[in-house]
Amino acid sequence: MLPDKDGLDVGGGQSSPAGEDPSVSLFREYLRLKTVHPDPDYDAALKFLDRIAGELGLPIKKIEVCPGRVVSIMTWEGTDPALKSILLNSHTDVVPVFQEHWKYDAFSAFKDAEGNIYARGSQDMKCVTIQYIQAVRGLIAEGRKLPRTVHLMFVPDEEVGGHKGMETFVQHPEFQKLNIGFSLDEGLANPGEAFTVFYGERNPWWITVHCPGSPGHGSRFVENTAAEKLRHVINSFLDFREKEKQRLNTSECFTLGDVTSVNMTMVKGGVAYNVIPAEMDVSFDLRIPPTVNLKDFESQIKEWCREAGEDVTYKFAQKHMNQAVTSTEETDPWWKAFSTTCKSMNLTLEKEIFPAATDSRFIRAVGIPAIGFSPMNHTPILLHDHNEFLNEQVFLKGIDVYKRIIPALASVPACPNEA
Repeated sequence: MLPDKDGLDVGGGQSSPAGEDPSVSLFREYLRLKTVHPDPDYDAALKFLDRIAGELGLPIKKIEVCPGRVVSIMTWEGTDPALKSILLNSHTDVVPVFQEHWKYDAFSAFKDAEGNIYARGSQDMKCVTIQYIQAVRGLIAEGRKLPRTVHLMFVPDEEVGGHKGMETFVQHPEFQKLNIGFSLDEGLANPGEAFTVFYGERNPWWITVHCPGSPGHGSRFVENTAAEKLRHVINSFLDFREKEKQRLNTSECFTLGDVTSVNMTMVKGGVAYNVIPAEMDVSFDLRIPPTVNLKDFESQIKEWCREAGEDVTYKFAQKHMNQAVTSTEETDPWWKAFSTTCKSMNLTLEKEIFPAATDSRFIRAVGIPAIGFSPMNHTPILLHDHNEFLNEQVFLKGIDVYKRIIPALASVPACPNEA
């Protein structure tokens, strides 16, 4: 087996292709596990993680938070376990693929001549899982001892909303026992030189508006139809969408995470060409930044429904209200440790609100500061896209980045609330 570039054998007990870094081989092995929705092979991931824990010499705890949904936690105990711990969180599941649009089998982890590794999960977020593992492996091999305990946590179901994963687990007694002071979770790739870091998230609202109306024969001009109300609702939402799009496109200081995105995703209604339906529904996916007053925004939705006509109502399939953000002030000890370490490696950070949603929102909601960070630069953003890939050199650099960041966070002096 070949040693990695630091001279450490970190291959995870698997043989590596000739000349390939063992960390890359381990990454590709993990990518081949089909933890893909709608039927993720979570058992394969649990067996893989059990093996890794054995190699690292770390205890692993498994908690079934919902039937068939298990959270795994490896714990590297610190020299002062009374201090609050550091959480390295990642999810094991990946989104579906449409294989006909891929250059290579999405679960073959094919590596091309440039070192680009194609696989579902290569960016979101199996890369980070293995980077955590290999960074900790390297630190342990060097004999490092860190004051704070470090937990590596692997959760299911993030890609379907996290209800049977992190959302439920943060209320579990076993989560409280972890005594977490600060969390790292996933971010996004950055196509440029910089690395993006996320300190907050937009709140996802999934809403369906119900429009009842007068039915009748398709040959008549029936008044007060469901379709007329539906049209008014759609226009209200999409007019607002256009205004937010213009705000984003005309402001140099706005990123996607700073504006409210609106997308119409489903329309339902009707039974036949010649029958005017008695009801129609339209559904929207809204993502609302922390700067928006959520109560006022819902009042605006109520007004759009009232303007559309009589008895127009709405209901939420998902409505997240937590607007907590993590401090990025240099006076904050966690951010200072993170940012100072990145600066020491000459990493340029771009701070943003995450445009979609990750498990960090549940962690922040229970009062724990969390940063979203995936150390991938010079990389197109391809999460959930066809031909998702990550270059092996970018992946390997990320391990080195975490080997610096993890000790820095785990060495933050006791905070006032820990005295």
